[in-house]
Amino acid sequence: MRKRLFAGERLRALRQRSGLGQAAMATRLGISVSYLSQLENDDRPMTSAVLAALGRHYPRDLDAFEGDEPARRFAATRTALDDPLFADAPIAADMLARLVEQQPHFADRFIALHTAYRRAEERLQMVEETMSSGVAGDTRLPWEEVRDWFHEAGNYVDLLDRRAEALAEAIGPGEPAMIGRLRTAHGIGIDAVPDAMSAPLRALDRRTRRLSLSPALPPESRRFMLAHQLVAFEMEEEIAAIADNAALRSAEARRLLAIGLANYAAGALLMPYERFRAAARSLRHDIDRLGQQFSVSFEQACHRLSTLQRQGARGIPFFFCRVDMAGNITKRHSATRLQFARFGGACPLWIVHEAVAIPDRILVQLAETPDGLRYVQMAKGLVKPSGSYARTPRRYAVALGCEVQHAGDFIYADGLDVAGGATPIGISCRLCPRTDCDQRAFPPADRAIRIDPDRRDVVPYRVT
Repeated sequence: MRKRLFAGERLRALRQRSGLGQAAMATRLGISVSYLSQLENDDRPMTSAVLAALGRHYPRDLDAFEGDEPARRFAATRTALDDPLFADAPIAADMLARLVEQQPHFADRFIALHTAYRRAEERLQMVEETMSSGVAGDTRLPWEEVRDWFHEAGNYVDLLDRRAEALAEAIGPGEPAMIGRLRTAHGIGIDAVPDAMSAPLRALDRRTRRLSLSPALPPESRRFMLAHQLVAFEMEEEIAAIADNAALRSAEARRLLAIGLANYAAGALLMPYERFRAAARSLRHDIDRLGQQFSVSFEQACHRLSTLQRQGARGIPFFFCRVDMAGNITKRHSATRLQFARFGGACPLWIVHEAVAIPDRILVQLAETPDGLRYVQMAKGLVKPSGSYARTPRRYAVALGCEVQHAGDFIYADGLDVAGGATPIGISCRLCPRTDCDQRAFPPADRAIRIDPDRRDVVPYRVT
């Protein structure tokens, strides 16, 4: 028999966070006010019907019921069934709730099967992209191996994330706290560097135990460099163990992974998981306000939002990428079903390309991928100062987006008609199956083309 779930406090907190009175919440869930009151006071247990209603209106908040395995099973099954693969056979929420409750083992196997299917699709896509790009065999460069390692890890490293959260609690926030910890726990002093042109951004002299930081660094980047150095000391053994056990082919890749893990932990130190997740929800993922609250840069806040994948306390599944002026993707991660090209540039119809040329202006877009899924995304062009007129600043753009079902919690979607027309995008031209795209740079790798010398369209061939 299924264990009865009493979750009145969590249900009340969800209602209050939504700004609803009991009458409005009862209407939304399709129950009476008295029944809702009984649920909130733990006079009656949650039922499958109530969980189904919560799943319809608050799909990502079912994680709040941490101790409830049926709730997590329902949410995972609902997510799997939302795959376009099943678009022709929709299942009502109440019917799904009964199925999950009555056949939990079947539901678990269905979830596992769908997860395996998605992973197989991703691997097939990687193989197709590798073949179409001309990269022979597994000849990935070390940084590409590390990038793929983080992708396969879901861009979340639980051990480091929790250690960083505990460290933030122990030392407190701010630059002085990190400098003090480096000095007292590790004997590291901070040196001023007078000339930004000749200095690296960060340099540690292990013999003299002195750390120097470039004066060209903005305050947010300076704090990040301090956080990186601190966690590199505090979590040295954990980082080394993860890097040594990673399935990477070279020592260079393992060293790059260690640096990437320290960068990950630095972001987790500056933006501790639970506090950052709660602030993001409260501010509806307003990145500028998150940056102000945690004293981090726009890019740092975007990247951290894409890592909120802790079991039982997940954030909105976001995709995140950084693109340079040439269209190269220099950072990428997706907790959504959208995946990025591993070689070459991204789809030219993505708003991120336009944002590169317009620094400090936020652009928004409603986009639809070939599988019919819709995403709301924002993109912003950024410039990293060089510290000198004689040194060219770095220019790029970052993009952050989520599936349209989360638009109500994403402030950048407020001006979009999510039911209206969407920009048709793809992963890359070589992988995109669209036959009617005027921006196509290459034909799809798996399709033949037809060339008619007596006909000329925008694209000089037709995809069959």
